Amino acid sequence: MAEKRQFGNRPQREQSEFDERVVEIARVSRVVKGGRRMRFRVLVVIGDRKGKIGYGIAKAAEISVGVKKAVTQAKKRMILVPVVNDTIPYEVTISDGSAKIILKPAGAGTSIVAGGVIRIVAELAGIKNLLSKVMGSANKVNNVKAVLKAFSSFDSAKVEIMKSRSENIREIKGNKGEKPGEKSKGEKNEIT
Repeated sequence: MAEKRQFGNRPQREQSEFDERVVEIARVSRVVKGGRRMRFRVLVVIGDRKGKIGYGIAKAAEISVGVKKAVTQAKKRMILVPVVNDTIPYEVTISDGSAKIILKPAGAGTSIVAGGVIRIVAELAGIKNLLSKVMGSANKVNNVKAVLKAFSSFDSAKVEIMKSRSENIREIKGNKGEKPGEKSKGEKNEIT
């Protein structure tokens, strides 16, 4: 295997355990005595594609500094999303401020049927099949907050029931075609 070479005096950037996506960069300004002060507001969503996800909002004079601040903030706000068969356990509707979001589980092969921020958040959470609808607000910050509120609202008892149901369905599909009392093809009848 090839070794990673370091050019010049640049230190190598270490790989983070989380994937990060910049959802929105907005230029904001405030009026002061000498004129206007321009800054950037950055909205970042991070996730490990295994169920952990978080978001952060930060302001800075430069975009790169704002992204670093937002990632640090997102690591402090991590939540765990229950993923059952690559989708959510059951349907949920959440209103957060003016944003209203409906999330529904989807069958295998459906993919993520969502627009905007819900797609980004679901991909980073590790969800592969999802149906969704955003109503009310088109504000990305409010929609990210609403999606994370929906993901954290799942009841752990209901999630366990859905996981056990999916395991039972897998067992039934695995034994499909065999009749009760009938031996599988690999087993031989022994005469004693």
